[in-house]
Amino acid sequence: MSSSAPNSARVIPLRPVPATPVREPLWRDVVGDVLRRARTGQGRTLKDVAEAARISVPYLSEVERGRKEASSEVLAAAARSLGLGLSDVLSLAQDELTRRIAPSRTAVGRRPMGEVRLAA
Repeated sequence: MSSSAPNSARVIPLRPVPATPVREPLWRDVVGDVLRRARTGQGRTLKDVAEAARISVPYLSEVERGRKEASSEVLAAAARSLGLGLSDVLSLAQDELTRRIAPSRTAVGRRPMGEVRLAA
């Protein structure tokens, strides 16, 4: 007598199932990291950049930590205060997003999807 039931079937998934779900990065986290790296790379303080951008220090801190989703006006002001254009910040964020996403695409058995294009 067999240990399996006569009418049972083995299920084979069509796609590999990742051991842990892959969490794609949030846009606000990526942009915040870009702004923080630009600021610290210039050796500037939150206060210095916030004053130049005419935004509050706590708000800039929240944006850098990915806690707040900044408007395009705030991002442009922060970018200008760092000597960058909004397009520079978006381009750097695109590069960072592509870097973060590409390994996760291959980790679950899918081919990388190519370039990520962002429109501002």
